[in-house]
Amino acid sequence: MQNKIALKTNRAANALLVSLLLVHHALNAQTGGINRLDTALSYPAVANVDRFSYHFQTTIIDQHQLKFNALYTGPYSLQTSEPQRMSVTSTLFVGARLSKQTELYLNPELSGGNGLSSTRGIAGFPNGETYRIGDPEPVLSISRLFVRHTLPIKGSNIIVDGGQNIIKGLATTERIVFTLGKFSVTDIFDANSYSHDPRNQFMNWAIMSAGAWDYPANTRGYTWGLVAEWIKPKWSVKLGITTAPEAANGPYMDMNIAKAHSETIEFDQCYTINKKKGVVRLIGYFTQANMGNYADAINTKQVTPDITISRSYAHNKGGFVINAEQEITDDIGVFFRASWNDGKNETWAFTEIDNSFNIGAQIKANSWKRPNDKLGVAILVNGLSDDHRKYLEAGGYGFIIGDGALKYGAENVVEIYYSAKFFDSFWLSPDYQLVINPGYNTDRGPMVHILGIRGHLEF
Repeated sequence: MQNKIALKTNRAANALLVSLLLVHHALNAQTGGINRLDTALSYPAVANVDRFSYHFQTTIIDQHQLKFNALYTGPYSLQTSEPQRMSVTSTLFVGARLSKQTELYLNPELSGGNGLSSTRGIAGFPNGETYRIGDPEPVLSISRLFVRHTLPIKGSNIIVDGGQNIIKGLATTERIVFTLGKFSVTDIFDANSYSHDPRNQFMNWAIMSAGAWDYPANTRGYTWGLVAEWIKPKWSVKLGITTAPEAANGPYMDMNIAKAHSETIEFDQCYTINKKKGVVRLIGYFTQANMGNYADAINTKQVTPDITISRSYAHNKGGFVINAEQEITDDIGVFFRASWNDGKNETWAFTEIDNSFNIGAQIKANSWKRPNDKLGVAILVNGLSDDHRKYLEAGGYGFIIGDGALKYGAENVVEIYYSAKFFDSFWLSPDYQLVINPGYNTDRGPMVHILGIRGHLEF
């Protein structure tokens, strides 16, 4: 069955890739600047502003865990032995400038494959692409559909370089940006130059993002909402209001906005130390949804507590994130994240972590004559609240972890990757992750070794 799924996934990904390469070649062959902004929008010709943008990526991750010992294994446990698992995503990023300040973006995405143990058994899961995949069969969906509107405030004009979901254009150094539609909140919040994108950086969920930020998202990682950003040269403030899922890790968002919603606020401060750039980001969030309560689930005195029977719109969850990065030299940068939530109510969207800390470094390979390569090393520590821990000890299950019992210990991860650029637009990255106490359980493992390889193409 796994081979059939992999074959179908490869065929679908290859078909989409060939189509996009043909489009890429055709557009590059055009003359007359079809992507240049026409004079009707009144931009200075010197600005070299684009009216359209198109980018493409495909990422394939194959992972294999070495066999390990466990005193017991439950239905939501990391299996002690299983075949390697593969995931694939292919995304087309299309943007169109509707006016000088307004842009429209559309992202069709093909996703398929599966994570180890059906993406269960480790809270800090090792494949950052699998949380977007709800079905191992390849599925084509609209991952993002949003409008971005920019209000210039004051300051000199700067050119914003184009990229994925960014059209090259002019902006003032102080501006307010509104984003409305379907997107991932991690597109805007919790950014980090060294650890934010599992397609070319660290792949572990709680290293690429703040582990205890239970950010609002459907099974594939997206939501609907509105975000406002006030951007200045040295600092910015962001505020987002978004929908929350109908059920924990559910595919559909709850449109009863009065009862189910999530708010996120972030403050960013830029600085320099010895002429090297750094950024500190402070994030707070609050989510209200039809969540269960761990203590209430335990108090029902069932043989096996069930969090779902205690669900109520009166329940909520709040927490914070500290996110920082710092250049050390031209080739070395370091980062850390610390995050926390109250852990009283059910994990709702991201993963079952109530407190988390990670620290790491990225090294460019200039010293060994590979300027486009990079090496990353990070350490992660995840923990649970008392109520969450007691619920799992009593035999309860979440949507990510649950062994039927628990001898609690912090879940620790070490990740090392090397991203090598082999030719224009293609990177190959071997990855190793050591997981200690998977699912916070010292009775299982306690050490699990996971080997991975990632292929990434983008233009």
